[in-house]
Amino acid sequence: APNTQRAIFAYGNSGSVTNISNLVNSSGVVAADVSGVGTARAGLAAATYGGDKAIFAFGSGYSNLSNLVTNQGVVGSDQTGVGTARDYLAATSYGGDKAIFGYGNIYSGGYVIYSLKNLVSNQGVVATDVTGVGTARRELSATTYGGDKGMFAYGNSGGATYVSLKNLISNTGVVAADVSGVGTARSLLAAATYGEDKSIFAYGYTGSNVSMSNLVSNSGVVAADVTGVGTARRASSGSGYGGDKGVFAYGYSSANVSLKNLVNNSGVIAADVTGVGTARNGVAAAGYSTSA
Repeated sequence: APNTQRAIFAYGNSGSVTNISNLVNSSGVVAADVSGVGTARAGLAAATYGGDKAIFAFGSGYSNLSNLVTNQGVVGSDQTGVGTARDYLAATSYGGDKAIFGYGNIYSGGYVIYSLKNLVSNQGVVATDVTGVGTARRELSATTYGGDKGMFAYGNSGGATYVSLKNLISNTGVVAADVSGVGTARSLLAAATYGEDKSIFAYGYTGSNVSMSNLVSNSGVVAADVTGVGTARRASSGSGYGGDKGVFAYGYSSANVSLKNLVNNSGVIAADVTGVGTARNGVAAAGYSTSA
């Protein structure tokens, strides 16, 4: 499938949960807030599906609802009943036109952390749970690589146990066994695509906020840490845009932030740009539209 040209950031916590969204054009410009796009929540995940559309699903309040996004960036009304209700999971596309949600947690007198997955068809239909897809964890991230494959990586497996493992996703949605040692263990990081078939993980939390990044090759190899890539923060999100570039935005530093960092088609993260909509954390993002 061709790469997406535009992106959308939506939902998050600005002091209370929100349902606002911000569209990103093919030049990386983040538009003003749009309100009223489904149930307000944070800690959800998003992915591209159908080649040019997006889906947001799950989130705080331990919801299992989803919202489809058209190839014009219009967020649809809530759809319920899409697997185990949970938050702080991750999602990515795979197979060129499908998506996958995985992992996450609920809190009920203690954290219940999952290793399940839910596949999403190229029509945006979320399938029932499939269990046993690697180490159970929350606050991880996910991205695509190689054009039709994906990866879950990093996260928190309980308490203050941060992990640096990854799980590759085949172009048929099969999640592989854990592979360890893929950079600094951390949670609450973000990921974005760049260079048409590569990706980058950035930011996160190790007990304190960090600004490091890790490039991912088109064969799924995660590179060593690169430090100093904008304001250290956690609970931000990222997406591809413009066909071969990426963008990270929002998150929590010493407070919620509304900044963005663009990523060029070589994987270099630019300096902070501030003032890109309502400051918030726990936001999700995905690419949409193959038209610039």
